[in-house]
Amino acid sequence: MENNIPIIIPAYEPDQRLLQLVEKLTQTDLTPIVIVDDGSGADYQPVFQACESRCHAVVLHHPSNSGKGRALKTGFSYCLKHLDPAGCITADADGQHTPEAIKACRNAMIRDPQALVLGVRDFSADTVPAKSRFGNQLTRTVFRILYRTDVSDTQTGLRGIPASYMKELLTLPGERFEFETQMLIDAVSRRIPFMEIPIETVYDSKEHHATHFRPVTDSLKVYMSFTPAFGRFILSSLSSSLIDLALFQTFCMVLKRTARGFGYAAAAAVMARIISAACNYLINYKLVFVSRKKHSRSALQYAALAIFQMALSAALTTAALYATHAEPELLVKIPVDTVLFFLSYRIQKKYIY
Repeated sequence: MENNIPIIIPAYEPDQRLLQLVEKLTQTDLTPIVIVDDGSGADYQPVFQACESRCHAVVLHHPSNSGKGRALKTGFSYCLKHLDPAGCITADADGQHTPEAIKACRNAMIRDPQALVLGVRDFSADTVPAKSRFGNQLTRTVFRILYRTDVSDTQTGLRGIPASYMKELLTLPGERFEFETQMLIDAVSRRIPFMEIPIETVYDSKEHHATHFRPVTDSLKVYMSFTPAFGRFILSSLSSSLIDLALFQTFCMVLKRTARGFGYAAAAAVMARIISAACNYLINYKLVFVSRKKHSRSALQYAALAIFQMALSAALTTAALYATHAEPELLVKIPVDTVLFFLSYRIQKKYIY
């Protein structure tokens, strides 16, 4: 049982790279292999059938697309019921994870069967798409801020999971890509140790890497899965930010006609922030943090934070515009306010509400 570690591969509309990976895994005796067809449809069945007939992989089928999280749970359930594993390795179907990387994670599981093994990518490599690099850095930062745990690759699909933890994951919330984030959060709460294994990751190209990850919808689900309050804070901040950005650009258009230099941007940022901050305070008090503090205290604290954040936003935006002469001005304001966003959450959660 100690070395009985099946490879679970969730697959949605795979191409020949899945078959190539399964063939290589079989040749290097990295078996058994359990593939979960997540409702790919009739056009993709030849790939799954080849994996079964040529490589003796077990293929499980979802009648419709249910998401990566649900596919992983289906794989866990099958392995626990039929294979009596020591744990499992999860890998992606798109060829990103090499047999060597999968074997390295498997060996790590054998060395430490109680750890959650993570195959971590080198995001400094030129082969990593820019959106993957940015997405991981942002998620890694949020995770470190909220849970005080540094994970090098929060979005890796290559993981080694102990059998005892597989059982717990069957009831963990999350059906799509957010499930993998929920797994990390849950592991931190259970004090399951992480073991990071550096791996090589293969991409088609930096510009055209194929993925079923939906940038807007799935990103929102991932970030809202961190904590209920943080999810509500995101929605509150998004609505307030839209108000703030719209007012900022409107004020810039008006003030720019008469102003000299870039001082108009600071004035526009101040005016927009006053209005949006008032809306944001009420939403956060009632809906996000469900505070019971007296308004007299929390409102003053929030006002102090808003003034500090407003001044910092204005100063940083003005400095960035002076340095870059960027147009429209939103190109510099959005990155500035993104950094301030995470700082604001921590302060509001801990001190204000």
